[in-house]
Amino acid sequence: MNTIGAKADPNLRALVLMIAALLVGLPIAAWLDLSDLAEANVLKQASDLNSIISGVRGYYASNVVGRILSSPGSGAQVLSNYESVHGAIPIPARLSLDLGRVISERQQNIDYRFISDFPFAGRSPHKFDAFESESLSKLRSDSSLRISEVSRGFSRARARFVVPIIMDAACVACHNASSDSPKHDWKVGDVRGIQEVSISQPIAANLFSFEYLLMYFLAIGAMGAAFIRHQLHQTSVIRRVNSELEHSNEFLASLSFKISRYLSPQIYKSIFSGQKDAAIQTERKKLTIFFSDIKDFTAITERLQPELVTKLLNEYFTAMSEIAQAHGGTVDKFIGDAILIFFGDPETKGETEDAKACLRMAFDMQKRLAELNVKWRHSGVEEPLRVRMGVSTGFCNVGNFGSADRMQYTIIGAEANLAARLQSIADPGQIVISFETYSAVRDMLAARGLTPIRMKGISREVTPYAVEGLFDSEGKIVEVFAAHMAGVDFYLDPSVIAAESADEIRAILQHALVALDQASPSVAPSAR
Repeated sequence: MNTIGAKADPNLRALVLMIAALLVGLPIAAWLDLSDLAEANVLKQASDLNSIISGVRGYYASNVVGRILSSPGSGAQVLSNYESVHGAIPIPARLSLDLGRVISERQQNIDYRFISDFPFAGRSPHKFDAFESESLSKLRSDSSLRISEVSRGFSRARARFVVPIIMDAACVACHNASSDSPKHDWKVGDVRGIQEVSISQPIAANLFSFEYLLMYFLAIGAMGAAFIRHQLHQTSVIRRVNSELEHSNEFLASLSFKISRYLSPQIYKSIFSGQKDAAIQTERKKLTIFFSDIKDFTAITERLQPELVTKLLNEYFTAMSEIAQAHGGTVDKFIGDAILIFFGDPETKGETEDAKACLRMAFDMQKRLAELNVKWRHSGVEEPLRVRMGVSTGFCNVGNFGSADRMQYTIIGAEANLAARLQSIADPGQIVISFETYSAVRDMLAARGLTPIRMKGISREVTPYAVEGLFDSEGKIVEVFAAHMAGVDFYLDPSVIAAESADEIRAILQHALVALDQASPSVAPSAR
């Protein structure tokens, strides 16, 4: 028994020592794991917070400061000393400093620095430690770097995360022009300084409170709960900021969509892409102008209910606008039942191609109007809409006209008035063009000259041309026949009729002539 006990004692002691070693090693292992976790966590927090502040600053610079600076008449000022000027807002750099200060005051473990070795005159130079000086030197060699440093003691871990402060075009212009700037040869992309976020966090507490195992695990649980609570707080802060940004984006997207309903697609695109500024400015360009008007529209509306008139007019404008957009035309405005469209701004394919696109648009509008008239007649509209069209080509002033409070993108010039005058002398369903337009499109259509006219604002006589039809692939004139009156809804475009349908159409027309002769015997066939 003693021998067995003697042999068992070493094993028992070894087991006890092993358990004791494990118990002793448990807090060490926990401390090491907690240390690694704390390092990774504070580094991620520093990186995320740095990214958030940079993102907020960038968003603020583009969507707040940028919009104010692009509207000098708004009355708002963007200043570094904004606190002392009523109604002013801070520059993006000052916003970053104030935002970092607020975060640091509310989060004692967070420190934020926005520093440069080129301070403006009158400002105290920033003090750089070795890590910051080395980081700035590396970033000036390669601005794409993201530099970090993690350190830890027995109970706390600390992370420092550094990104460069990059000079953009606005900053370069400001710094190089300011007399207080210590450097006047800045270029876009230069690194002016660094933005640093430093976060410290406790690793653990009472790791060596081994008096009671239960108390030890309770302490571990408490630390875990504190860590989770801290993380939830940080997540809540980030979620709140993201939610505010998301709501702002949704509001701007909604506002942008609503504004687009009041602008021609080309104008909307050029403004929101930055190609055009929302400022009063014009330029002189050679444009092709289209003007159309519904003949006797006032008389037609007197016989219809207002609701039906509104429906017809909106359907007509919608169809014509879609055709104009498809051909690259800029819908300037609707004037009662008239439409003003121009080609050549803000997008152009060249003066000749713009004129041809305008005429193709006019022919497509005639076809679409014929389809609409058939539809409306079936809906009970007795009188068809007959549209006169005028087209002129020449120089106009185009751009933003108006006041600082309200502007309109439009054209002004004698050529716009000429297009309206040409429309007024056209027959219903006819297109009348100026000689300048005819010169640009004469290879695609046939037209006959009309009696020259004189118009106020134009010293020369203007020779109008009535469009008779388009040329087909063989150079023959393809006339389009249209008639809309009591008892007739007729539209014939021979260029789009398939060969297999031609005989059927001839039969229909011959049968219609026979029926017409029977209904009106007083009209001799030879008179047709």
